Amino acid sequence: MVNVISHFGVGLLIALALGLKGNKLKVVALLSVLPDLDFILYSIFIYANSSLSPAVRNQLFYLVGHREFMHSILFIVLVTFILWFKTKNWLFTVGGFQSLFFHSYLDYVTSWKMRPLYPFSTDASIMSAVYFFDPLLNLLPLLPLFIVILVNLSHTGKINGRFKRFCTFISNIDDKLYASLILLLLVWLTVMPVSKAFLINHISWAENTEISYQNTYPESMSQFLTAYSYNSTHYRVLEISYRSGIEKSMYVEKLSVDGNVPDAAAYVKRAENLYGAGVPQEIDYPVYSVSKTNDSVTVILSDARNPYIRDIAYFKSFYRFVFDRKNAKKYEVYASMHGSQEERLGMNWFG
Repeated sequence: MVNVISHFGVGLLIALALGLKGNKLKVVALLSVLPDLDFILYSIFIYANSSLSPAVRNQLFYLVGHREFMHSILFIVLVTFILWFKTKNWLFTVGGFQSLFFHSYLDYVTSWKMRPLYPFSTDASIMSAVYFFDPLLNLLPLLPLFIVILVNLSHTGKINGRFKRFCTFISNIDDKLYASLILLLLVWLTVMPVSKAFLINHISWAENTEISYQNTYPESMSQFLTAYSYNSTHYRVLEISYRSGIEKSMYVEKLSVDGNVPDAAAYVKRAENLYGAGVPQEIDYPVYSVSKTNDSVTVILSDARNPYIRDIAYFKSFYRFVFDRKNAKKYEVYASMHGSQEERLGMNWFG
């Protein structure tokens, strides 16, 4: 998940490296931010989703949710086909494809789950090999913007002297410069996922278990947070790094019961089934906390890593199911999504 300006910078870099000019350059650069326009559709969906049936709500979420269909392979193919059909320009079409592909891949390689194979599969996945605030991914794409602005200022006579000579030098080597920047980006996007794979294999060997690659998230450029099921009652949450392997470990209870709730397991199963009927399904290591009052039983569902993650809002989610003890069909669900304020969810969230 890279910021919008950096996405635009990557699209501009691709267009410049291909030697595109005029409107074609602008379109390829703008295509690099096209997938994030799903945020507009998602805002409309959030406003209207309470009136939808569960099945319709789920399908619309896949289509208009942020980082859903408009970040999928099918969307990239469809837009690329439209570009070719409208222009029959091979170079322009390739540029558009690369701009769209790099947007989705940069999001996929950082820190938020997506469904790249929708509608053929609704399984969410992520590579999570590069830190969200990685300076190379966020700053390198700004160089083309800076260079274009300087060159334009030079051509209009607004800068002179050393800056003008610098702009002339850049203009003479721009094809090699842009190609080098893309090569540097590609090398980085190859090295980091491979490095993470070696780290995961090392930790798996040390723990004598299989650590999930995609559920291991970067906390910094060299540190990751991961977890695995230690036994039937606990998860083991690990902070790991390239420098020292396992830096810290914590045990998290899968189920905690406050007070005497003899049928706690049945309420947990109800909460599990309800959660499983909705989307976005962002909880990988479910932790349940059960408590009881005179009239209701409350089950709070969260991720085992929630208390330990620092910068990634993706984990800051929890669901609070309140079941009526006298009426088995009556319940309410509240949620805090990605660190937002808790709010009551409509019944159409669940089948």
